[in-house]
Amino acid sequence: MHSHDIHIDTSGVLSARSELIGPEKRNSIMKKYLFPTVMSLALALTGISATAQKDPTVGGAAMYPSKNIVENAMNSKDHTTLVAAVKAAGLVETLEGPGPFTVFAPTNEAFDKLPAGTVDNLVKPESKDTLTKILTYHVVAGRMTSKDIIKAIKTGGGTATLKTVEGGTLTAAMKGKSLILTDEKGGTAMVTIADVYQSNGVIHVIDTVLMPN
Repeated sequence: MHSHDIHIDTSGVLSARSELIGPEKRNSIMKKYLFPTVMSLALALTGISATAQKDPTVGGAAMYPSKNIVENAMNSKDHTTLVAAVKAAGLVETLEGPGPFTVFAPTNEAFDKLPAGTVDNLVKPESKDTLTKILTYHVVAGRMTSKDIIKAIKTGGGTATLKTVEGGTLTAAMKGKSLILTDEKGGTAMVTIADVYQSNGVIHVIDTVLMPN
């Protein structure tokens, strides 16, 4: 009797000495074991690629990395107050510029936490300087992803100081798995959606309006 010397290799594909298995048998083995494995791998990689390329949704709208900060913010129903404030402060042209900028973007609910009448007063022409000061306090020059901020926090031994365009500073720290920002008055905001990439920077959505001194 011939010894077929058949074994299962580490990849789970049936192999045998070619002199004992003809072309048809080899093709059958390939179709049965190898092709499904290759196809499964290809589908998995396609899924990973699609997930990585999917644009995040903010305020019910897709955020496109090909658009600038203002263009994307205007599409978010959660940031209508912020957009109105940016317009009132005359910052549209700046935030449409090349940057890059890192923007911590408060939601409408974040503005609603402010004392009654605050937003209405801030968007008045006579309050433009104050409004500009508050808004630019939410902007950091350069593109800082959450990974960059977390790295800075680790390097800083638990906190990172972020210099804002307004001139003041924000303190970043981790609380569990959440990224927390503390303003100069001691108020805190949590990043609820991180790394919303823009053509001229990155947006991190926050749940509270930050206040400078």
